[in-house]
Amino acid sequence: MKITFIGAGSTVFAKNVLGDIMATASLSEVQIALYDIDENRLQDSWNMLNNINQNINRGRASIEKYVGVEQRRAALKGAKYVINAIQVGGYQPCTVTDFEIPKQFGLRQTIADTLGIGGLFRALRTLPVLFDIAREMEQECPDAWFLNYTNPMAALTGAMLRHTGIKTVGLCHSVQVCADTLLKAVDMPTDGVTWQIAGINHMAWLLDIKRHGEDIYPEIKRRAAALTHKHDDMVRHEIMRVFGYYVTESSEHNAEYMPYWIKRNYPQLIERFNIPLDEYPRRCIEQINNWQLQREQLTRDEALSHCRSHEYASWIIEAMETDQPYKIGGNVLNRGLITNLPSEACVEVPCLVDAQGITPTIVGDLPPQLAALNRTNINTQLLTIEAAVTLKKEHIYHAALLDPHTSAELSIDDTIRLCDALIEAHGNWLPAYR
Repeated sequence: MKITFIGAGSTVFAKNVLGDIMATASLSEVQIALYDIDENRLQDSWNMLNNINQNINRGRASIEKYVGVEQRRAALKGAKYVINAIQVGGYQPCTVTDFEIPKQFGLRQTIADTLGIGGLFRALRTLPVLFDIAREMEQECPDAWFLNYTNPMAALTGAMLRHTGIKTVGLCHSVQVCADTLLKAVDMPTDGVTWQIAGINHMAWLLDIKRHGEDIYPEIKRRAAALTHKHDDMVRHEIMRVFGYYVTESSEHNAEYMPYWIKRNYPQLIERFNIPLDEYPRRCIEQINNWQLQREQLTRDEALSHCRSHEYASWIIEAMETDQPYKIGGNVLNRGLITNLPSEACVEVPCLVDAQGITPTIVGDLPPQLAALNRTNINTQLLTIEAAVTLKKEHIYHAALLDPHTSAELSIDDTIRLCDALIEAHGNWLPAYR
């Protein structure tokens, strides 16, 4: 069985996902193809994974590396699973561009990888690369599953499902940690807890939560309302207070998915809700500065080991290969799953995985206020896909004009000027638009 990892220069993430696979007994003799455009980072990942392979897997996996676009087909050839973790344009220059140019228009962001003007342009520069990969997969491994971890999850996964022939599922880890994060924040036990989550990626909803069969949402809300200290999850707690439900992704993410938090005319909201502006660039700089130390630990520690994580990839592959069912929160096309969201939307719902593949479950209607919030994000996601597929610049404008945060801060004229400025600044990282 061959697994191809696209974007393998992401060494820490490759350790988690591919280390998980080598730590799984039924997958131990896997053939791994590592692919990246950065030869040095690719070599680091290859060294690290070979080390883990010897330490926890007695060297039973075979690991090959492929660098550069000209070797991508060889990396994909014969793959049964393709794991995607690319970041087109990287921190420099593209992420910096996504933050700095909007600042010139008075538009501030926190993460800018999923929605907002930054998420929109990340999708626009990533989708052409994914479409190229899909065309190569259709020739080299047409029956392979494409496991997408790259953001913006809903736009990228939705585009792959609607505009290619590749079997695709989008994977995130916010679903797995959602309930525990909330319970720990209000000092409640996490054992014996069951929950249901559905919505869209990064804005899925904890629809119910029980402990030993008892509804614990009322007690959670009571304790959350009693908190008086500042903490890192204040935006999500406020969403839960006002709209009635807790949302899966972090407060710094959700602060830019809605129009209520980051506002020039109300700067006190930043302090009140503890919103970390420019958080993603800050994290990137910290990771870059710490990389040399991490690099030494990951690539030269001969005793390097790995324990299986909560990332979904290895569990999905094991379920498909052994026909032992496993439940995930997967990003799939909304074919009658959430009945008050658009059918062309990419939704995040419980899915059963086994030898048959991935079978999503029907959720039905979301509470109307939650569906309404989701639709404000879906509007921009669908128009971003439309821009990428048609190469019509007007759809970039439409996507930005319907984005909740951007439209709450900028006029129509300023939004269009901002889009034009970003298109010019990104240059060859984007295709030519009509």
